[in-house]
Amino acid sequence: MTPELHYYHIAENVTAFSTTRHGGYSQGNYGELNVNLYCGDHPEAIAKNRKLLCKALAVAEDRLVMPHQVHDTGVSQIGKTFFLLSEDIRKQVLEGIDALITNMRHICIGVSTADCIPIIIYDPEHHAAGVVHSGWRGTVSNITGRVVISMQRAYQSNPEMLKAVIGPGISLKNFEVGDEVYEAFSDAGYPMEQISCKEQKWHIDLWACCRLQLEATGIKAENIEECGICTYDEVEDYFSARRLGISSGRILTGIVLR
Repeated sequence: MTPELHYYHIAENVTAFSTTRHGGYSQGNYGELNVNLYCGDHPEAIAKNRKLLCKALAVAEDRLVMPHQVHDTGVSQIGKTFFLLSEDIRKQVLEGIDALITNMRHICIGVSTADCIPIIIYDPEHHAAGVVHSGWRGTVSNITGRVVISMQRAYQSNPEMLKAVIGPGISLKNFEVGDEVYEAFSDAGYPMEQISCKEQKWHIDLWACCRLQLEATGIKAENIEECGICTYDEVEDYFSARRLGISSGRILTGIVLR
């Protein structure tokens, strides 16, 4: 069995990807390829799926690094000392974290989503990377901007040189929200005429929000790729919590530096 991955071409010495629902052992709303430990899937299936994924990525299983996300703005830097820690301490380090950065080779850092927006950021000058889980709360709080600042501090990244990919997530058409969510974006200073529309309820364009945030950090528009995959519409291929419920699998969007 081989996991089916959606790849992004960022650079020759980089593997960037999002998992699909195909090519794994999970079943039902977790089927088939779920590698997330925190969504209620069977541990045995998750372990087998992780083994398959790591083999496909040519990384050791203990070099797959995924945080336990909480829709906040925590960013963790993954370096050599992380892998000297016990498994329990590693879990503690990754608890409550929604973004990771690294310049280590041959490890995979990734974030889990199922309608929220995953973002990959790559620094070709310093061969460093970041991955971001940007749900609506994280987007309002500008987690993406925090990640770019973290990369500037850790690796001296120059935003003008960075490349970014906005991965699979829910589209404007399908992201219907209540007034309180609309007001949260409005209060945060977003240009609502650009990122929202009113039907029976408000709809928010998270892809556009993330692009605006990336550009605001100094990343050039031509260096930002949007994959354009709506998880809600393409639920047969990608997990969508709005379609499947929260007791379902998660997409992993990640990057491996070679």
